[in-house]
Amino acid sequence: MNLLTKIAVTGAIIAPSAALAQDAAPALVPTDVVFILNSLLFLVGGFLVFWMAAGFAMLEAGLVRSKNVTMQLIKNVALFSLAAIFYYLIGYNLMYPLGTWGIDGVLSGIWGTAVMEPVGASADQLDDYSYAATSTDFFFQLMFCATTASIVSGTLAERIKLWPFLLFTIVLTGFIYPLQASWKWGGGFLDAMGFADFAGSTVVHSVGGWAALTGALILGPRIGKYGKDGRVIPIPGSNLTLATLGTFILWMGWFGFNGASQLAMGSVGDIADIGRIFANTNAAAAGGSIVVLLLTQFLYKKPDLTMVLNGALAGLVAITAEPLTPTLGQATLIGAAGGMIVVFAVPLLDRMKIDDVVGAIPVHLLAGIWGTLAVPLTNSDASLSVQIIGVLAVGAFVITASAIVWFVLKAIMGIRVNEEAEINGLDMAELGMEAYPEFSRR
Repeated sequence: MNLLTKIAVTGAIIAPSAALAQDAAPALVPTDVVFILNSLLFLVGGFLVFWMAAGFAMLEAGLVRSKNVTMQLIKNVALFSLAAIFYYLIGYNLMYPLGTWGIDGVLSGIWGTAVMEPVGASADQLDDYSYAATSTDFFFQLMFCATTASIVSGTLAERIKLWPFLLFTIVLTGFIYPLQASWKWGGGFLDAMGFADFAGSTVVHSVGGWAALTGALILGPRIGKYGKDGRVIPIPGSNLTLATLGTFILWMGWFGFNGASQLAMGSVGDIADIGRIFANTNAAAAGGSIVVLLLTQFLYKKPDLTMVLNGALAGLVAITAEPLTPTLGQATLIGAAGGMIVVFAVPLLDRMKIDDVVGAIPVHLLAGIWGTLAVPLTNSDASLSVQIIGVLAVGAFVITASAIVWFVLKAIMGIRVNEEAEINGLDMAELGMEAYPEFSRR
């Protein structure tokens, strides 16, 4: 996931193209073309992952009640903007401590114009351009960081205050996410052990899931979600059309999420791998949605749209740890297993009275763990024991760090709105405006 690490391992990426004839010598791709293509991959992949921010916003807007839609929308705009600023100021430097600024390279000098320089070259060394522009890598990595924060937003919807959530976002994107990501993608101890996480089932998705789970436990469930007799009271979302649109946007964005994590587009082999990743990513989403469609029909006698949507997303999360090595059939089964997790985990969380408004914990945490542990099934270079160590190490760190931040925020300013505000809706209580002012709130 780190282009600096890839350069260290492979050197300049100048790969031969397919031979024009059996006895012809392979032609080398010009260095500047490789640089352009690799940089373009990061840019295209980056704006596809950026589009996932719209997907999260639409999904959450559809799955919360109409009186809380505006709150979810402003949270998603604000969290992305804060991630962009604090990943720039702090996070990127913690994630890739390979530069020359600071104490022993702890901070890597991405501030200011450094982010615009090419990897491995100063701005005036044009002949040394051999991989990709640092700015494109920064842009791509930022989108992953922001995705992590988006995961937390949906779980804690309809009862958390705006400003404590945004302060948590600053800590998550500036410190928590980049520190654990450095263990794998920054060349840290998990990378040295051989931990495999191609595009972030653990490094991105489980991190958001762990932070969301910790926050949900501390915040508590919504008023009226669980009866005194232990009965679960369904709270339908306001707009399943928006939720479905959000799912398709996320599905589309995932092609950039996984595909651009190939980190190179300067050879025939790289393009072939990217195509394989796209196909496997799509197959996993399809497997996740179809197995949920069938299971909910069997278990509840009627298909459940919200679970089908989350089944597709769980399939996408599951394949993210290793989208290259599976066959199409294997990718479909990996995604299908992710969908099964959603069907059984949602009622399990309700029995535990853990209120997850959008189902992010089953989708991003549990399916992310499954996808990480499934890597050795198709990648012989991966070790199950190392995969387990990686999951546990990241989980322990994120739970501990998140709990500290949530408890500090709770003690200083409170993290939950009062009962009246929750009943009337956070749109009016926190923002003074509604997404659907022409309709009465419910």
